[in-house]
Amino acid sequence: MKLCGEDAAAPAGDPWEECFQAAVQLALRAGQIIRKALTEEKRISTKTSTADLVTETDHLVEDLIISELRKKFPSHRFIAEEAAASGAKCELTHSPTWIIDPIDGTCNFVHRFPAVAVSIGFAVHQELEFGVIYHCMEERLYSGRRGRGAFCNSQRLQVSRETDLSKALVLTEIGPKRDPATLRLFLGNMERLLHASAHGVRMIGSSTLALCHLASGAADAYYQFGLHCWDLAAATVIIREAGGIVMDTSGAPLDLMACRVVAAGTREMAMFIAQALQTINYGRDDDQ
Repeated sequence: MKLCGEDAAAPAGDPWEECFQAAVQLALRAGQIIRKALTEEKRISTKTSTADLVTETDHLVEDLIISELRKKFPSHRFIAEEAAASGAKCELTHSPTWIIDPIDGTCNFVHRFPAVAVSIGFAVHQELEFGVIYHCMEERLYSGRRGRGAFCNSQRLQVSRETDLSKALVLTEIGPKRDPATLRLFLGNMERLLHASAHGVRMIGSSTLALCHLASGAADAYYQFGLHCWDLAAATVIIREAGGIVMDTSGAPLDLMACRVVAAGTREMAMFIAQALQTINYGRDDDQ
């Protein structure tokens, strides 16, 4: 496979080149494990709700990624989905920090629905440096590096430049809360966008892959309440490097720990959607 962005030569003295290459290789290794496991019988547990699933493969892949990175970079810190679910604190410090979702789209994975991805983000001094997302079933490797562009395999990514919601395809996800009050807010947000004549609203069950579709120009906007920093870190770099906007649903700059996001190809589109949304409160990752 020709890797994402390999045609963009690394600047001399690039301090994070080794980290980036390690992320690419581990995403590919994890993808092989997930592809094999997709067709096998799975042991399934729930976390925060019956819609918030975890399997032994989630744990296996996360343990593989973290153990291999710790061997190479023993001073680095980690934020990872299953570790957080087990009580590890989500704290983004100035230290080099890996932000990992071993299987994004676990419900898809359980049902053998093919939108399943591995997501590895990397931040230094609380600034995102690169992101790697591997679509396991389609063998598409998405990557973005700060100041270096975004790629899917060898193809450079470019967001849509659409500013008119009436010509837009908008992506979202439900989030794990399914109580009546949350569902009313979720459906109300979707209804407002449809009343504003959006071409359509889609859900594919993987926030990271939805955000990659935005980065590739296949969709025009994305919003969600209830996604976590590990869903968002890698994709944020990819979208920004593809020319897009990632921000808080209030219209303020993105807060990676706030469990909410609006992303779009243009600031006009992002602001229009942000102003249309009613907030669904999921708390913060760093308060868990």
